Order: sequence, then C-alpha cells, then structure tokens
Amino acid sequence: MKHAYVFPGQGSQFPGMGKEYYENSAFSKKLFEQANDVLDFRLSDIMFNGTDEDLRQTKVTQPAIFLHSIIAYRSLEGAVPQMVAGHSLGEFTALVANGTLSFDDALKLVNIRALAMQKACEHVPSTMAAVLALDDDKVDAICKQVAEETGEVVVPANYNCPGQLVISGSINAVKVACEKMKEAGAKRAMVLPVGGAFHSPLMAPAREELAAAIESVKFHTPTCPVYQNVVAKAVTSPEDIKRNLIDQLTGAVRWTQLVQAMIADGATKFTEVGPGKVLQGLILKIDKGVETSGVN
Repeated sequence: MKHAYVFPGQGSQFPGMGKEYYENSAFSKKLFEQANDVLDFRLSDIMFNGTDEDLRQTKVTQPAIFLHSIIAYRSLEGAVPQMVAGHSLGEFTALVANGTLSFDDALKLVNIRALAMQKACEHVPSTMAAVLALDDDKVDAICKQVAEETGEVVVPANYNCPGQLVISGSINAVKVACEKMKEAGAKRAMVLPVGGAFHSPLMAPAREELAAAIESVKFHTPTCPVYQNVVAKAVTSPEDIKRNLIDQLTGAVRWTQLVQAMIADGATKFTEVGPGKVLQGLILKIDKGVETSGVN
C-alpha cells in the first residue's frame, strides 16, 4: 500500500489561480516573488489578473501551473510521497517533490521548455486532436497509415486513459487522421485549440534547446521513484531521469501505462496536487479500485 503524488500539466490553468495562496500565506507569497525574479516578469500578475487568453500562452501556462502546483504541494503538512509522477509538464513538479531538482532550477527549465515549445509551434503550423472510444492499437495503426500516405507527421501523443487518446502532428495529417478515426468507429475525433504538435517529432528544435539546459543543471538522487511519461515505469537514476525528460518533448505521454505501473508496484492512493481535477478522473478511468484525492 503506497501513497502516490501526481501533478497536472498544461490545460489546468484558470484565471485567478494561486491568488488565495498568495494572500493567505507568507511562505507562498515569497515563492511567488522568487518565481517573478527568476523569470524576470511578473508571472503572479498574469495568474491573478490575466484572462483565459493570457493564460493560454505556452510561455505563461507552463510556469503558472508549475508554480501553483509546487505551492500547493508545499502547503501540505507531512507529505511523504512513496512515488511521484506528472502529466507532461507536471513531471518537472514531480521532480521537485522528490528532491531531484531544486525549485529554482526546475522553474528555469520549465521557462526554457515553454519558450522553446512556443518557438517550435510558430515554426511549423501544427495541432493536436482528441480521439474518444477507439482502441489504442487502432489509433496507432491509423496514425502510421496517414503518416505514410501524406508524408507528414501524425503520432499518438497522450495515452490519457482507456478510450481517450490525443494525437499530434501537422494540421493536414491530423485532420485526415481524425476522419479515418471516425470511419473506424471513434465516438469523437476533434481538433483541439492548441498552438502546436506537442509530444511529436515536430518538437525536435525545442528538444535540442531543452537538452542543452538540462545538461547544465544539477540532478540529485531522488527520495522516491518518479514514474516518467516516456518509459511508464519507476526511475531513480539521475542520468536516466535527464534522458527521459528530454525524450518527453518528442515522445508520447504514456499516462495509462504509467498509472498501471504505479498500481502494479503497490500504489493504492493517489493525491493530485495542483490546479484542476483532471488526473483524478483519468486515474479512476484506468482503475476504479484506487483511492483518489486532490489539493488545489
């Protein structure tokens, strides 16, 4: 029986996020100001007063969710995770929670990652789409078929839970794939309002930038295993953690497989820490037999 802590990724942001922590906790206020200094812009002002549109910018979204999640985690008393994981961006939060990265170093990496991803999105017009109620194997096969036929990129990007998968690639290839998914019996296949093809080979330029930054940062031996997105298994070696974190930008988020691995290794309770409740919902769709809770 193990207690796992999990951290959300992009898409969990909302206007006013973190304001309550800032106003009610001197420690939280200090972390917000520390983040503003590291980033060299007033992230807290955008989090508290920005619109949905302001918060949807990748360069704002990623540090905002990371910061909110860290503050929520550090507000917990006596939290001793026995295993951690994060969905995409959330993996950086997980690595602070288990001591692999310092807060400052993780925030710097998140900022570099966000800016590099935004730049890659502007370089090649691309998108993502959610596919519902179609087997993963079928989605994989259709992506391969469309990529071969069009000569363009389209790949599975997020294995969120059984029957919910996100694909990623060029705008044309994703649209073609969506039509074929519907023909194959998908309940829905809808293009998402995102600025680019995250977790696909189209993020290769961003991957190079992030890799250089990661190699310059000290990774410590973690206090507990992190279950990483691209390998969907427990990792404790700092060098392996680095490599998997770099590969994550162009590789798929294997959330279904990752949660199954955590449960197989003894996880019976999952606490989602950060804005939103998305991961709790996904975890229960993967296995209804576990206990979930959240700290927003």
